[in-house]
Amino acid sequence: MPKVSAGSCATTMITLKHAELFRCDLRARMPFRYGIATMTWVPHVILRVTFEIDGATHTGLAADNLPPKWFTKDPTRLLEDEVAEMLGVISAAVSQARAIRGTTAFAFWQTLYEAQAAWAEAEKLPPLLSNFGTSFVERALIDAVCRARGATLASALRENLLGVDLGALQPDLAGSTPRDWLPEKPPTELFARHTVGLSDPLRAAEITPEDRVDDGLPQSLDACIRFYGLKHFKIKINGEAARDRDRLGRMAAILTEGCGDEFAFSLDGNESFRDVASFEGYFRDLLATPALRHLWPRLLYVEQPWHRSVALSPAIGELVRTWPDRPPIIIDESDAELASLPTALALGYAGTSHKNCKGVFKSVVNACILAQLRCDGQATVLSGEDLANVGPIGLLQDLAAQAALGVTSVERNGHHYFAGLSEFPAGLQAHALAHHGDLFTPHGGGGWPRLAIQAGKVAIGSALCAPFGYGGEPDLTGMTPVAAES
Repeated sequence: MPKVSAGSCATTMITLKHAELFRCDLRARMPFRYGIATMTWVPHVILRVTFEIDGATHTGLAADNLPPKWFTKDPTRLLEDEVAEMLGVISAAVSQARAIRGTTAFAFWQTLYEAQAAWAEAEKLPPLLSNFGTSFVERALIDAVCRARGATLASALRENLLGVDLGALQPDLAGSTPRDWLPEKPPTELFARHTVGLSDPLRAAEITPEDRVDDGLPQSLDACIRFYGLKHFKIKINGEAARDRDRLGRMAAILTEGCGDEFAFSLDGNESFRDVASFEGYFRDLLATPALRHLWPRLLYVEQPWHRSVALSPAIGELVRTWPDRPPIIIDESDAELASLPTALALGYAGTSHKNCKGVFKSVVNACILAQLRCDGQATVLSGEDLANVGPIGLLQDLAAQAALGVTSVERNGHHYFAGLSEFPAGLQAHALAHHGDLFTPHGGGGWPRLAIQAGKVAIGSALCAPFGYGGEPDLTGMTPVAAES
């Protein structure tokens, strides 16, 4: 076990003084089909919050897409209603935060988390959705405190400037701090694990003229491998054995052609299986398929195959006990509450994912839980997943958090389904190029910033050097103001 270090967080007083919410709608360059949803456009919002920290004001930002059919997975809901609901949980979190007086960023977040949870229970909203609002205020708070302290996210975690109390959420970690479990130095480059959506073209020759995107960026899987030098992949499956078997076989050939033996991949079930036992039969069928045999040594893990209604049920534990040669399986959508990962581990899961939309502090604790288990000899997984994360704020904050947590392979798909930052106001585009020239590069004749993936990796040095992902003060001119409170 690592040497336990003393916390170094100075006592502060934190209050929320002002909050503003901004929106712009982003058109997808090609449809993104995942689970029951197909994304053709998505609202993108940026929350700007001013906090008073020990008598001085400091501003922090948080940003994210409002993705359809992810927080609730209800096929009957209209997108407009889902968007209104997501905006509502952000506004509610801001309202809750106005009444909080915190001595540390972590203490402020704890109080907010509990207040938002109580409100959501009264409103009959699921935790994954309500915590989306909490995470917005949390990220803006972390950003503001890092700026107030002149610290990066990684250093703020290692020096515990945010006041993380691991023992308050996980008794087994009492007496330790994030420094004891997180990497001493975050990686300066990450594998961009490329998403292959359920409707994505696999070969350029398959694309019909009416579906072809003419923006100078690759569209098919084979073209993406050549253009970006990809090595890591995330493959969507939908539980239809015959369809998935055929599609995986075609992908296997393309991956071998483009990468040789130098590739790795994860499978994402997107909650396709509602019957616990059915996934074992489905997966064994794939294992027995000759055309797929060379894939399995390169499988990293399987992400959330079971629907959230059964994913943390006792039946999972019963299945795990009778399936010793199962692949590593992690939760994603089921990682909705603070107790989700410990519950999943007790059932036999290998770990969970990090997404900023699920909360940074929760993932810090999760990362420490998994690191402790690894020290005890248990194989665990903390993955980095995505849902078309884009932009000069949200993407950079996600990369900074992933690296600080020690994640080295991160699903990146926003650059694939959206044309870089072309849909953002000109001021934000210019800001990204000026402050993050390692991460973004001007594209083609239009000159809009696109993600600079080289040899399958993204360089994130500029995001690591910033307080929390992004440098400078972004110009939000051109974004549409939205009420920050309901």
